[in-house]
Amino acid sequence: MNIQAGSRINLPFLKWAGGKRWLTRTDYKLFPREYRTYREPFLGSGAIFFSMQPSISVIADVNKELIDTYKAIQSDWKKVYLSLRKHAKLHSKEYYYHVRSSNPRTLHSRASKFIYLNRTCWNGLYRVNLKGQFNVPIGTKDSVILDTDNFELISEKLKYSKIICQDFKETIRQSEKGDFVYIDPPYTVKHNNNGFIKYNENIFSWDDQIRLRDSVLEGVEKGVMFTISNANHESILELYKDLGDILYVNRNSIISGKSKFRGKTSELLIRAGWL
Repeated sequence: MNIQAGSRINLPFLKWAGGKRWLTRTDYKLFPREYRTYREPFLGSGAIFFSMQPSISVIADVNKELIDTYKAIQSDWKKVYLSLRKHAKLHSKEYYYHVRSSNPRTLHSRASKFIYLNRTCWNGLYRVNLKGQFNVPIGTKDSVILDTDNFELISEKLKYSKIICQDFKETIRQSEKGDFVYIDPPYTVKHNNNGFIKYNENIFSWDDQIRLRDSVLEGVEKGVMFTISNANHESILELYKDLGDILYVNRNSIISGKSKFRGKTSELLIRAGWL
């Protein structure tokens, strides 16, 4: 049985569009205190995972490079860290584009490349071209090694996690009665008035939102507990209106496709299958 730990929060090592680091600072009852296995199908930076520190977990994402990075840190964090230090010493505009176009052979060198690009690219975005190649330009940040880095602790927290690259539906389908699933999908809505929709539509459609809701409904029916983050939009409210308790939360949006969309935004949190 997992019991939520609240004494120590380990900061995520990645910057991620839509990351939920801000949500870990609230004291409101957003997650169940007791559950069997923690599952997260849209892992991203893993802010909620690292905050809750579950003893048993299944964490997943469809982004293979992201998942491989977690696996590399889980298996041998020292190799990842030493490789990242080399990137830090050589960092420059020319070096950034050299690394961006490179194709490292080992799991740990690919992980250090992923972290290096994440920390030095524009706004920490992850975006690929039609060939599946990362194509975000260099940003203004040049700190590759951070004061908050503790890859040994991250590896420890990942030690007993099952880390999988797979579709969200499969992760939810594998859940069992008494499990808790935290869901934070890309914020695609039915009508485009979302500042990040142009990016999200390429990877998560409205049909996927419906498929996600249906998967949650199936999970609730077999006794699985959920907390779902999503956009505060009438189409999302309609989608989840009969499924659980809906809360509104405010955050300071710092990642957006255009500067005019930055500022205070409101999001939804749906608690289903518990309370």
